[in-house]
Amino acid sequence: METAMTSREGAAGGSDLLSFGGRSFKSRLFLGTGKFSSPEVLREAVGISGSELITVAVRRTSLGGGDSTLAVLRELGTAVLPNTAGARDAREAVFAASLAREALGTDLIKLEVHPDPRYLLPDPVETLKAAEILVRDGFQVMPYCQADPVLCRRLEEAGCCCVMPLAAPIGTNRGLVTREMIAIILEQASVPVVVDAGLGAPSHAAAAMEMGAAAVLVNTAVAVAGDPVAMALAFAEAVRAGRRAYLAGLGRSSTRASATSAVENFLRDQEAGA
Repeated sequence: METAMTSREGAAGGSDLLSFGGRSFKSRLFLGTGKFSSPEVLREAVGISGSELITVAVRRTSLGGGDSTLAVLRELGTAVLPNTAGARDAREAVFAASLAREALGTDLIKLEVHPDPRYLLPDPVETLKAAEILVRDGFQVMPYCQADPVLCRRLEEAGCCCVMPLAAPIGTNRGLVTREMIAIILEQASVPVVVDAGLGAPSHAAAAMEMGAAAVLVNTAVAVAGDPVAMALAFAEAVRAGRRAYLAGLGRSSTRASATSAVENFLRDQEAGA
């Protein structure tokens, strides 16, 4: 798992950069670009969120120029993370990644392979196969994957710069359905763990960060909100709060009550006043 700062460093406001793939980010909230009602809403949401890494689908983006989404991101100066959403197997994913690198000049790629259009669950076999090829080809691979600790270990061994296990199926807004598996992944990983897909509320994002996730990626919950701009800010604040809580060190939970002040001291004070 990503090495945490000490609580003193966090409290002092020291640097807490997230680094992987040869890049560093201040914000630990990554955003997607699908489902926004207009480029203007996207611009405002990304701007207020402070997000520095925004993912765009290669298949839905005009890489040759004139794409409104790319124009917004260039205007804001955010890093673009192309993704291979829509790829049905490793071959299609590698082809999409190669197109993105040539058109956008980036070696960073979010690997997505999900052949089932109904549930959009990532194919673990084809994802690992594609990751191995892309790493050999010089890509910094960010694989979207099942919340499977064994698979995440294999992807890390293949050379991926991070792993991106799903919290719940894409677009469902169901929250940390895979929480127990993500906890194991966090315990075992030595690369950043970015919780991706299914986070539907700021509280879900905060909970993932409190667990020790390096970052979260959110799209649907922001884009379809009644006020996407306000929701983007809410997620940004939740991510910061969750990260700060993790660095501070959460107290242990218990099934038994524990007095906040010693009972013996209370009784002694009562006797002294008698």
